[in-house]
Amino acid sequence: MTTLTQPQTTFAAAPVIDELTRLVTEHYVFPEVAEQIVTLLHRRLAEGAYQVDPAELGALVTADLQSVNQDGHLRLKHYPEVIPSEQGAATLAAMRRKFDDSMGGVPRIELLAGGVAVLEIAPAVFPLAWAAEPISAAFTLASRAEALILDLRGNLGGDPDTVAFVCGYLLDERTHLNTMLWREGDRREQSWSPVHVPGARFGGSKPLYVLTSGRTFSGGEELSYNLQQLGRAVIVGERTGGGAHPRESWTLHPHLEAHIPVGRSVNPVSGTNWEGTGVQPDVPCAADDALDRAHALAQARLAG
Repeated sequence: MTTLTQPQTTFAAAPVIDELTRLVTEHYVFPEVAEQIVTLLHRRLAEGAYQVDPAELGALVTADLQSVNQDGHLRLKHYPEVIPSEQGAATLAAMRRKFDDSMGGVPRIELLAGGVAVLEIAPAVFPLAWAAEPISAAFTLASRAEALILDLRGNLGGDPDTVAFVCGYLLDERTHLNTMLWREGDRREQSWSPVHVPGARFGGSKPLYVLTSGRTFSGGEELSYNLQQLGRAVIVGERTGGGAHPRESWTLHPHLEAHIPVGRSVNPVSGTNWEGTGVQPDVPCAADDALDRAHALAQARLAG
């Protein structure tokens, strides 16, 4: 009796690595680092290190990508579900699910003792077209407080336009916040807080504290860093993750998406950014203690 067996399909990593190295070469913000990355990935492929399934490949390649210059935005992300083929569609769909599950990215607004409000923006600063309404509503409520604690401990990044929009509620006039240097076309693009915001501003003079953790990343870091460099906020908590490079995404496989930084940030005050170093808190403490610490600082300042 003959037993028939189905042919086994083997995942081929080479096409994924070939396309990834092409994208890194063409788009990564630092061309000289891109050359090192491409050499490393080709060597690892030739050694047989990538003869694994897509999930493990994502983890292995991400570790190799980040080993060159510790760029936390540079990664090969694995999705258990099949993802769209359009550029950036998988990332956008995942963000939309998180937006819908988090009250539009503003999961908490609360008034504490002494007229101190807490406003949490998490898990991301979502695209402005989605987030403008919930952010405006939250800041309109918070505008009546005597002091504000902006909780970014769980903010993992997001849209620079939304960062500027949030800053508009915390400043009194249009302010230069950041300059993006893009690799493509060697372009410069300035980011400014808006002249007008819907609803009421909290304003640029009342006490403001920003809570951070080691998980705070990317857009959450830019918001913290902008306000710190302008002298507008006191940062309370932990040093942040250290990711200052805006990225784009490409689908390389039904379950794999490449995230590649295509620019870098330059703050107009410091002349640099928080890449690799993170945002250093003004009042260092454990993230779990940051809210109590900021509340005590706010109450003391208001009493004074």
